Amino acid sequence: MNAPLKSLAVTTLACLLSTAAFAAETINFGIISTESQQNLKKTWEPLLEDMAEKTGLEVKPFFASDYAGIIEGMRFGKVQMAWYGNKSAMEAVDRADGEVFVQSVPVAGEPGYWSVVIVPKDSPIQSLDDLLKCDQSLNFGLGDPNSTSGYLVPMTFVFSAKGIDPKSCFKNVTNANHETNAMAVANEQVDAAANNTENMALIKQNQPKAFENIREIWRSPLIPSDPIVWRKDLPEDAKAKIKDFFLTYGTDKSTGNVAEEKEILGALKWAPFRDSSDKQLLPIRIMELSKSIAQVEADASLAADAKKAKLDELTAEKAKFEAELNAAG
Repeated sequence: MNAPLKSLAVTTLACLLSTAAFAAETINFGIISTESQQNLKKTWEPLLEDMAEKTGLEVKPFFASDYAGIIEGMRFGKVQMAWYGNKSAMEAVDRADGEVFVQSVPVAGEPGYWSVVIVPKDSPIQSLDDLLKCDQSLNFGLGDPNSTSGYLVPMTFVFSAKGIDPKSCFKNVTNANHETNAMAVANEQVDAAANNTENMALIKQNQPKAFENIREIWRSPLIPSDPIVWRKDLPEDAKAKIKDFFLTYGTDKSTGNVAEEKEILGALKWAPFRDSSDKQLLPIRIMELSKSIAQVEADASLAADAKKAKLDELTAEKAKFEAELNAAG
């Protein structure tokens, strides 16, 4: 190779290596759309700025209009890490090379949070029985289809458990984020909606007048607290820095201002994080299968043999996950 070509090759290789190094040190952090982007920026950016300072990585928030946008961003390598609910985390693990590595902890130390169904304070609806009269006279707000508390949990425990299709039950069914659903209930734009206890705490703090016009009529079984997920192909040295940051942030092991870190976590309604893994998704997998089993059982269009085969398949898969959950304690 002559000298000019050799010099060009070396320069090109150096540029490629430099680009690869930059890519490995840049983290696009996905934030699911539970609220308006403006509110999410205000609470998340201080944490991400501290993460960048402590790890030496460039950390950029990544927003999308729905949960699927964050999942697909991770799938195609545009998002390296993300905060998810458990249902969307399950999708990221299964479809986007994701892996749970830490879990959020509610600020008061609860073991998780709860899905709720809410109605306007003065609504005549007092119970699920009142809500589920299914005469197509009421409007209902569900969450994003990839939301755990806004969609999967109410679909499993409120609707599928009773063999009810919301679209057949209500006059109109809409899908929106938690904040939008809460405000729609407070302003009596819908008759009822799904939400969760974490978002209700934020509404109480940020929109106290709206909160006063909301009443809870149903609360779910406990939901595991939200996970933080990274792509499995992140460099190991970056993973080590990131995990150390999350597990020490706001604790006496932090090298930063612990009081300020706790304040930042408090704005997110969280205490310091704890170690976790994909095993935290097992209850959600079981819930998803329970919903599917109920839907197949209620499907009158399926032939008996086809229904039995599908139910046997789903039941076996559910039993496998239940065994894994029991083994994990």
